[in-house]
Amino acid sequence: MGKEFSITPREVPRVETAFRRIVSPLPHPDSLATLEKLRRFEPQSMRGQPPLVWERAEDVFVYDKYGNKWLDWSSGVLVANSGHAAPEVRQAIIDQVNSGLLHNYVFPSEERAELVQFLAELAPKPLDRAFLLTTGSEATECAIKLARSYGLQKAGPRKIVIIGAERGFHGRTLGAQQAGGIPGQKSWIVNEDPAILHVPFPDGYWTADTRFSLFLDTLAKKNYQPGTAAGVMFETYQGVGPDFAPVEYIQQLAQWCREQDALLIFDEVQAGFGRTGKFWAFEHYGVTPDLICCGKGISSSLPLSAVIGRADVMDQFPPGSMTSTHTGNPVCCAAALANLRKLLAQDLPANAAKMGQILDAGLRDIQARHPDVIGHYSCRGLVGGLQCTTPGAKEPNPDLAHNVVEHCFHKGLLLFSPVGAWGQTVKIAPPLTISSEAIREGLKVLGEAVDEAVAAIRPA
Repeated sequence: MGKEFSITPREVPRVETAFRRIVSPLPHPDSLATLEKLRRFEPQSMRGQPPLVWERAEDVFVYDKYGNKWLDWSSGVLVANSGHAAPEVRQAIIDQVNSGLLHNYVFPSEERAELVQFLAELAPKPLDRAFLLTTGSEATECAIKLARSYGLQKAGPRKIVIIGAERGFHGRTLGAQQAGGIPGQKSWIVNEDPAILHVPFPDGYWTADTRFSLFLDTLAKKNYQPGTAAGVMFETYQGVGPDFAPVEYIQQLAQWCREQDALLIFDEVQAGFGRTGKFWAFEHYGVTPDLICCGKGISSSLPLSAVIGRADVMDQFPPGSMTSTHTGNPVCCAAALANLRKLLAQDLPANAAKMGQILDAGLRDIQARHPDVIGHYSCRGLVGGLQCTTPGAKEPNPDLAHNVVEHCFHKGLLLFSPVGAWGQTVKIAPPLTISSEAIREGLKVLGEAVDEAVAAIRPA
């Protein structure tokens, strides 16, 4: 993990199609100057993405200022659900800026009132409260706070256990990283919370056992005392794959939470707002959580997140004790309202489901061509992934994943750097506005990139 892409000039094939255009060697000298400035003044943790200096992005394309154009399969890390710079969203932002109200702390505003009502009405009953924040990490931290407080209220100091999943990711702040289950990201935490427990995530590949009994057996081995769970926080799908749990497992988990009087928390930060072919990804499981954490695709643009839950959970704190400086920023709220209305009016979740069938078939074909090094693929709606493994072994291969992304970049297909618990996953997440032609074009390029990257590691 953490491998950087080359930023030296190199020859790039001239590629011009309806969906991609690479017309000059990359990166341009001016881009190199920008990249060097960032290297000079930012922490190195900000490096690692393909060396494209964005000038603008529109719908499913990203451009630099030298005439180069990429088909975007990143959505800016699963944000641009309704497309980059959707006209409806841009106009809403412009109108709000022109209104003269750019910030108002937690003083009441019509924009915030309209958005929380909209979100509450989009959520399943009995979830009827929405709390606005700015980042996914803020949302998951808030959910932990709400669950712990709920447990303390119900049964006192013994009911504080939070259960998360191995290989889970909920953000990079202290509580979020402890609830997550990626050990390499927690080395900086000196004293981990002993009341946060982790169970295997039943993805069916890295964890082959998908029975709910594994959840129970794991808690027993960790000396879990019945009735002490305040909440269970799972990503609706694990972003490291994407990895999905079996429907039966999640339904049994929901029943277990009811029996334990523990809150079921779904982290939908990257899964919500149509990404998987349904408006909420938990709809695939036929269950209703107690808390929803969401963000990213909520606005398709500006920083905004939310926690949605039922009144008895959300109303635990008195006035002024659960707020945030930029909660419900009016410009962000305007962007979110326009974005959500577009998602619904154009039924973009349905388009994601339809396009996802094409994407799934294409990824299946790529994996079938290279089963010894693409150990696993997954897809639901417009989120998918190829998990790279060492030849003939079920071991992560982050170098191969990196090389695939780099080959794609030089062919005009933009992906973000590999993800996963070990950096082994080539993740795919185009805007939900994408057409079937663009999906097929991207699959063609991705297939070529995989073929080339795999050929480079084959014996001569």
